Amino acid sequence: MEVVGVAQDDAISPVEGVAVLEALFRQSPTGLLILDTQLRILRLNLTVPGLHGTPPGQIVGRHFTEVYDLSAPGEVVAMLEGVLASGAPARNHLVRVRPKGAPGPEYLFSVSASRLESPQRRVLGVLAEMLDVTEREKVGARLRVFGSVREGVGRTLDVVATCEELVHEVVPDLADIAVVDVVDAVVRGEDPPLSPLGLEVPLRRAAYGHSGGEEQMQAHPVGDVRALPFPTPFAQTLADLVPRVVALGPDTPWLAADPPRAAAIRASGAHSLITVPLALRGTVLGLLSLYRTGQTDTYERGDVTLARAVAAHTALCIDNARRYTREHTIALTIQRHVLLPLPATQTTVETAHMHVPSAVGGGGGFDTFALPGARTALMVGEVAGQGVHAATTLGQIRTATHSLAALGLEPDELVARLNDTALSLAQERATLPPGDRVPVRGSCAYAVYDPLAQTCAIALAGHPPPVIAHPDGTTEIPDLPAGPPLGSAEGSPFAVTTLPVTDGSILAFYTASLLYVSPSPDTLQQVLAHPDRPLQDLCDEVLYRLRNDTCHGDVFLLLARTRTFPAHHVARWDLDPHAKAVATARAHTRQQLALWGIDEETAYTTEMIVSELVTNAVRYGTPPLRLQLIKDRALTCEVHDGNSLAPRLRHANTIDEGGRGLFIIAQLAQNWGVRYSLEGKTVWAEKTLPTATPP
Repeated sequence: MEVVGVAQDDAISPVEGVAVLEALFRQSPTGLLILDTQLRILRLNLTVPGLHGTPPGQIVGRHFTEVYDLSAPGEVVAMLEGVLASGAPARNHLVRVRPKGAPGPEYLFSVSASRLESPQRRVLGVLAEMLDVTEREKVGARLRVFGSVREGVGRTLDVVATCEELVHEVVPDLADIAVVDVVDAVVRGEDPPLSPLGLEVPLRRAAYGHSGGEEQMQAHPVGDVRALPFPTPFAQTLADLVPRVVALGPDTPWLAADPPRAAAIRASGAHSLITVPLALRGTVLGLLSLYRTGQTDTYERGDVTLARAVAAHTALCIDNARRYTREHTIALTIQRHVLLPLPATQTTVETAHMHVPSAVGGGGGFDTFALPGARTALMVGEVAGQGVHAATTLGQIRTATHSLAALGLEPDELVARLNDTALSLAQERATLPPGDRVPVRGSCAYAVYDPLAQTCAIALAGHPPPVIAHPDGTTEIPDLPAGPPLGSAEGSPFAVTTLPVTDGSILAFYTASLLYVSPSPDTLQQVLAHPDRPLQDLCDEVLYRLRNDTCHGDVFLLLARTRTFPAHHVARWDLDPHAKAVATARAHTRQQLALWGIDEETAYTTEMIVSELVTNAVRYGTPPLRLQLIKDRALTCEVHDGNSLAPRLRHANTIDEGGRGLFIIAQLAQNWGVRYSLEGKTVWAEKTLPTATPP
């Protein structure tokens, strides 16, 4: 089959050209303007936007800028003249215009222009196409505002900071003035009240922003706390949780109920207001107030929709920040109960501490407590995580430390048992829901200072070693085995190092966070080079040298200055390992307690305790045998022998002739226990003195 082709010709006849032109001007949905070389209007169609029904006869012949009130007339004229001069078309230039002499909102046109030429290439004028894109651009602008709010609001877990982020994102694109008021209880992390909000519930002015260069008058300063006045659209919005668009004018009736706000509105020239509740799941978090001033368009339905979406996102961010604030407050409360208000100062140890809490709430802590034999335990540590989980883990570790220390364990043995405790806690938490499976890891330094031997035994579990400042001003960081962190299932065993400590030395224990925030690792040594200063002054000096950066966790510093124990409050006797040793020990005890001025009742019970301790040592122990009495805040009786076998408490039967020694001791003493060493064991018992004063 033969295909017949049709010849194509670029040229069209004048009749066809006129037909095309007439079709465009009668049927095109786009506004068309024909301008001459002087930019005067020669012809236009009826769909040209923004003319409000003005007859074409009143427009033809007038200059383009005389018909429209252009926001930037110079740019539009330059664009059209550029098309006339170069012949290159211009496409989709956005122009803001208002009708000349006619009231109404501002329009946004997309203007395209092409040069008109005769067949002889003579320039005849310009064909301008105008498309009203006002609504399209408004929708796009609103979407951009909402995108900015979603990206920029909620980056912090702070209620006030979240409100400030909101103001920053909506001014000036959505409002010339933005005000955020939050229920005061929400700022503190408490549960928000249910709707409707009572008239007496106070709100805190959390954030304020404006687009003007000059400072605007505010009804109430940021931080002010007060209830909303009634009747006003603000109070009503929080009563029914319905946004409101309010026209503002000099005769607005409700302004009389809030004179400060009325004065601020008049001073700013605000003419339009949107009030939007910050609400979530039927609870009221606060209120967002948006104002437009001056020549800015009044608010429309689309603006209300955007304000709703912005408020919904912000309310969720505020509630997240509130929940974090609440959890952070709970964690700090737990940590305060775990930490001592002030370290207990022992007879032979003076202590001071520094605590710099982090923004996230870490799981660090310290402790000092007395041990039998005038010894003092010092501990600093931290656990992984933050918030309530870290604080509770810290409390469990601290409780375990006290319980294990009461057993008389050496530091390395105690740290090993703490590691077992951490592993046990991790196994328990492994059975919890996924959100609660917080790992149990941490580090600690545990030390025992013995003033009688003038030594300090230290064991580390993944923790930095202490700094020791000697009385002569020299400092050192001893080379100690670090040991694996707490919660390690595998690793090298824990080790203990015993260091000689002279009178007046300072032991400085700290958490690893101190190394991150101090300007240099030797900062602590520089401060401790003056050990004669008061301990609290030394803590403050370290604090003043820290950078403003605590994101790595809580910073703890515990300083302990050692003292010698008064020699006249210690008595020691070597005993022969035979039955007569019991009577000898009682006699020594009676004489020494008389020298110390101990009352008769306490002296009598102490003699019985010594008698039972020495009897057990003679019967079941091995040489050497030694008795030691220590008068501190309590009266301690210690009997040492060379046998490492542990005695045990028995409940003897009625017909048994023995087996009641430790039972009697447990009844007469406030506390008793066994302490082991390479030379054997020491069985001790403590008796509270009537007047608990240091020697």
